[in-house]
Amino acid sequence: MPFLHSLCVFCGSSPEVDDVFFTAAREVGRLLASQGRRLVYGGGRIGLMGALADAAAAAGGEVIGVIPRSLLEKEVGHQGLSRLHVVASMHERKAMMAELSDGFIALPGGIGTLEEFFEIWTWAQLGLHHKPFGLLNVAGFFDPLLTFLDELADRRFLRPEHRGMLYTRAVASDLMQAMTEHRPIDVWKWLTSAES
Repeated sequence: MPFLHSLCVFCGSSPEVDDVFFTAAREVGRLLASQGRRLVYGGGRIGLMGALADAAAAAGGEVIGVIPRSLLEKEVGHQGLSRLHVVASMHERKAMMAELSDGFIALPGGIGTLEEFFEIWTWAQLGLHHKPFGLLNVAGFFDPLLTFLDELADRRFLRPEHRGMLYTRAVASDLMQAMTEHRPIDVWKWLTSAES
């Protein structure tokens, strides 16, 4: 069983985005399957979510979806998965996805994708988990966000060691390799003894 046996992937459900993002989602699905890694994702059948799941399943991978009952119809719950968990709430969805996963990747997506990813990062910053997480920066999609994160660090709203927790690569295999080599860091307190 490989390290990072189970990877959670956050991504968009919009069917109207550029083909380059669909191509990247399918590449990630195939890559996870080829490496014997289980895909955990939001359980939808449309947009990048569907492309990701379909590619992983077609390549023989195990695909686990987790979707709230309230979104089952809106996000068109995928019925062709290894397993689809239907849960009561978004909170339960995120908790289950985190519990089932050894690491986390965000593909391009909207505010839901970002919210899920930033919650995982926050939990790591607080020492609630030590799992690796990264952004797949397809076609420079996350460049503005990365610039903003650097600004947060420059202005001391984000500690450099917390900024350094984030893996970012433009190629899925490179991101996976970096995350596989992950070594957890000690979590620093917000205030030093001199500041408290």
